[in-house]
Amino acid sequence: PHPARHVWKGDAMSDASADLHPDVAALAHLLGTWSGHGTGSYPTIEPFEYDETITFGHVGKPFLSYGQRTTRSDNGLPSHAELGYLRSDGTSAVELILAHPTGLTELCEGTIDGPTITLRSISVVGSSTAKPVRAVERQLTVEGDRLHYVLRMSAVGLPMTHHLEAELVRQA
Repeated sequence: PHPARHVWKGDAMSDASADLHPDVAALAHLLGTWSGHGTGSYPTIEPFEYDETITFGHVGKPFLSYGQRTTRSDNGLPSHAELGYLRSDGTSAVELILAHPTGLTELCEGTIDGPTITLRSISVVGSSTAKPVRAVERQLTVEGDRLHYVLRMSAVGLPMTHHLEAELVRQA
């Protein structure tokens, strides 16, 4: 027998032949590639629109890989990216571990409640050149082939404030 072949799909590692680990079965509705449109705002910046692709993959271990990329809708230039992992132990608990190219790492914990995942950071660590981010909250909801999310953050001395909202569609 040949060892399992793990491939990168978009920004997430995947092995189509691997069985999904039972600890992440409650996250199975996220698997695949999602694309769509979002809007962003924050008191310290001008409102903006973006296009986004997110990929969730797996290799049969108790985590899903996660990759996200955005481009500005107005000029098509790259805007943001995140890479990380979603973990669960088979209960309604979920963890999200992320690296951002802006010099931040983020560790979030939360819950899975049917189609909705709610996460809040327990640690956000920045490099010496990163903008100060104190906390991040995310809520993702999947309904069929639609993924809707809202992201709030406390950054640059401001309290928890709405930042992003997007509607993505699962790609074939």
